Amino acid sequence: MATNPPLPENCRVDPVERSSIVQPFCLSHGTLECHDLAESRRFYEEFLGLECVRHAKPAMSFRLGMRFHVVCVEVGDQIHPCNVLNHWGLDVASRQEVEHAHAMALQFKDKYKIRQVLDVQDMHGVYSFYFEDLDHNWWEIQYYEGGFCHDDYFDFGDRFPMGREQGDA
Repeated sequence: MATNPPLPENCRVDPVERSSIVQPFCLSHGTLECHDLAESRRFYEEFLGLECVRHAKPAMSFRLGMRFHVVCVEVGDQIHPCNVLNHWGLDVASRQEVEHAHAMALQFKDKYKIRQVLDVQDMHGVYSFYFEDLDHNWWEIQYYEGGFCHDDYFDFGDRFPMGREQGDA
């Protein structure tokens, strides 16, 4: 049985003081759809290395080492395909791990019913690739030389104003 790598120390961030109406202490979960729980669970556990539990008849949850989980709800043929811009990201420790994951996605495409595997590329500051799973959910496997993109995104702060500017779409 493979051992899990240790959770990096910087996976936790204390919430900043805010004046919002809701005062949450963590972002706890998200939701996605699947066609068939058993097939999706096999993909999540065997290919992506996620921990899964079936907590309801039509649903299960998966997580990866943190107190955040995704609820996967079986909807059968009522599934809503997603766009690549609506994707889930998984960070790995090196460029070589991105390349290995890409090769494995291509090798096991039929076994796990992976629909599309896009090319590996350097873009938006990371080395990564995207792929579409059996349920039309998109995933990005990425490596960021700076550690976590998360840290830099928030450490850098707003770099662009929120108002519409000439040339904004």
